Amino acid sequence: MPIEPPNLINQLDTAKLPQHVAIIMDGNRRWAKQRHLPRLSGHRAGAKTVRNIVEFCGELHIPYLTLYAFSTENWSRPKDEVSGLFKLFMEYLKQEIDELHRKNVVLKIIGGSDRLEPDYLAKAHKLASKTWNNSGLQLNVLFNYGGRQEIIQAFKSIAMRIKENELDIDDINLDLVNSNLYTAGIPDPDLVIRTSGEMRLSNFLIWQTAYSEIYVTETLWPDFNRTELLKALLDFQNRNRRFGGTDEK
Repeated sequence: MPIEPPNLINQLDTAKLPQHVAIIMDGNRRWAKQRHLPRLSGHRAGAKTVRNIVEFCGELHIPYLTLYAFSTENWSRPKDEVSGLFKLFMEYLKQEIDELHRKNVVLKIIGGSDRLEPDYLAKAHKLASKTWNNSGLQLNVLFNYGGRQEIIQAFKSIAMRIKENELDIDDINLDLVNSNLYTAGIPDPDLVIRTSGEMRLSNFLIWQTAYSEIYVTETLWPDFNRTELLKALLDFQNRNRRFGGTDEK
């Protein structure tokens, strides 16, 4: 099992860990290009990183971990890469689901069904359902997900209920919107980590990240390890989260 540097792990205040860590896993393709490897090799290397980070978050007793696996914008990538990603995702699920279950992880797959084969998500959810009665880390995998699309879908659902006289327009509030998002029942991320140095959210949890702390690292996702996660967590613990208030604590 990987050993964390004592100078970092000893600095960590386990009482001040984020309850929800969300990660934009970026850099798989650049990692592969640097090594003159096919793009899919980078994605496979990234899948190994997923395994390590999920395991570490479980050890740290972080309640929620959300990973951005495939965005609605990723459909614009070459067809062979997209199909390879789909195969890799299903392969990963089949290989890892028993281990996730053994480690008491709850796996949720979140996203839309547009453009997917009709039974693809059904198969994925069926595999994930083995873990749904677990009580440990909740791992949310965003697949075929777009933040703006999620908000549109939420307001369509609310509008339909208003049209059917189940709701009044004055009933629209934060709680109602939250309850109509894909992430209903999941607390907003405390910490958003983006790898590979890009300084943007890329349509990731647009509504939910309103007050999230954002940490960007130049490290490419396949190279992101326990030490890199510790750095992000320590940085988070040094933040003064004011949520729009004053500097006073």
